[in-house]
Amino acid sequence: MIKRLSVRNYAIIEALEINFPAGLTIITGETGAGKSILLGALGLIMGERADSKSLYNEAEKCVIEGIFDVSPYDLKDFFEENDIDFEKECTVRRELTPAGKSRAFVNDTPVTLDVLRQLTGALIDLHLQFDTLDIHNVSFQLRMVDALAGNKSLLKDYQAAYRIFTQNKKRLAQMREQNARSAQDLEFFNFQITEFQKASLTDGEQERLEAEQDSLTHAEEIKRNLSAAFHHLSDGEMPLTGQLNDVLRSIGEVRKYHPAIPDLHRRLESLALELDDLAGEFERVADSTEANPERLLEVQERLDVIYRLQSKHRVTSVKELIDIEAVMQQKLDEIGDLSGEIAQLETEIAGQEKSLRELASQLSERRKNAAPSFAAKVLELLAQLSMPHTRFDVDFKEAANLTPTGTDDLNFLFAANPGSRMQLIKDVASGGELSRLTLVTKSLVASAIPLPTLIFDEIDAGVSGDVSLKMGNILRQLSNHHQVVVITHSAQVAAKADAHHFVYKKVEGNTTTTRVKLLTTEERVRSIAVMLSQNPPSEAALANARELMGV
Repeated sequence: MIKRLSVRNYAIIEALEINFPAGLTIITGETGAGKSILLGALGLIMGERADSKSLYNEAEKCVIEGIFDVSPYDLKDFFEENDIDFEKECTVRRELTPAGKSRAFVNDTPVTLDVLRQLTGALIDLHLQFDTLDIHNVSFQLRMVDALAGNKSLLKDYQAAYRIFTQNKKRLAQMREQNARSAQDLEFFNFQITEFQKASLTDGEQERLEAEQDSLTHAEEIKRNLSAAFHHLSDGEMPLTGQLNDVLRSIGEVRKYHPAIPDLHRRLESLALELDDLAGEFERVADSTEANPERLLEVQERLDVIYRLQSKHRVTSVKELIDIEAVMQQKLDEIGDLSGEIAQLETEIAGQEKSLRELASQLSERRKNAAPSFAAKVLELLAQLSMPHTRFDVDFKEAANLTPTGTDDLNFLFAANPGSRMQLIKDVASGGELSRLTLVTKSLVASAIPLPTLIFDEIDAGVSGDVSLKMGNILRQLSNHHQVVVITHSAQVAAKADAHHFVYKKVEGNTTTTRVKLLTTEERVRSIAVMLSQNPPSEAALANARELMGV
């Protein structure tokens, strides 16, 4: 319930504060005094669009703050999900700056307008004369019938089982998808592994093959050049090795005559031996090098296999390919078949669905048993509210699939006039009819549903006298179970108040502001008497007001 509403710098409100007790709060006032402004301020903390043009003083920010008792509404999970500190007494604040920037807070934690709307929607049920009321909402219609059918415990059991059922169905879908992917992965990895096994790669193979390819490709050139080198070193008319040996003999003849010559002789001797060895190697390599087109083709084909795999897997070495093969083999080994688990879960789900349908059948039976009595009471109360020709019924259709509330597709059907076809409420009921229908239905389920604060704006528009009195009685009964706030022009309704606030304008110089006053008993008598007659009221009107109030 709302405990207090504070408004600062909004429209023609400079600053005001209203305390709301439990029970029935009535707000009255002259036309244009600012009752709709209060609803506008309330709409801001309910997440409605803000406009900087609404500022009373354009140089200061507007602040609307509501204090709520949230203990009856089981909202702790909502606070935790949105990282808001939970307190049984909750503060909701909306600020609007002169620059047009809007901010919202819950318990001093900044929140989005979406979060604000969700929270305040659970705390305030605001009914304007021509609003689309929640009685249009099929889920709310079902909730009312369930309340009257006493389905709370059974529905709780059903919904707990339904959550497990839907979780298992989701898990089954995931397992089927995973198993299908596993089959695809199995085929893919088997193909890849087969390709690798066929290639039978070895580390270092690429380098050896590329070297051999070069040798085979240039075999004739290698043989020709190395043979020429051997000829120049050892086999020509004046081979280098022969000339070097002549030099070596000459140096040897004088090496004992100078201390530097022995070292030079040794170095020259090493060079002669190295040239002789090089000549032999040139001859050996030249003799062993032969063109081999068949082997060259084999090498090229093997390298093509390696290059193709490297290109496919976007790597540049055989070692990387070998590592990829190992990873694929590991993944292949890890792929499992979930067919057995899937079959077991399918059996489990089938059993759960059978149990759920049994519970849904029980829910449906209880709803159908409660519906006729509910419809009859609705018609009885509507007749008292000057709607004697109304027809109202609860229509049931069976849904093909299980839903979070069972298998009932439920709708309220309505016809306001004799001979009219029964249709969905949203398609036929006028604003005034909807307001009365909402009041009646909610009064019938008030003790069974933890409704939020109910705020009615001129729900009694267009009715008077005995009908207004009966409407006041219904509101009074409704307020025995819920906090109800009513903005009214009806004296009969106002007389039922636990608290009566009077909205008026205060003119000071060139400034007009809206004020709100909590009326005393005598002030209430006078206010209601004015509503019955004129200002100032007659003695008869005062007496009539006292009679209505029971004082």
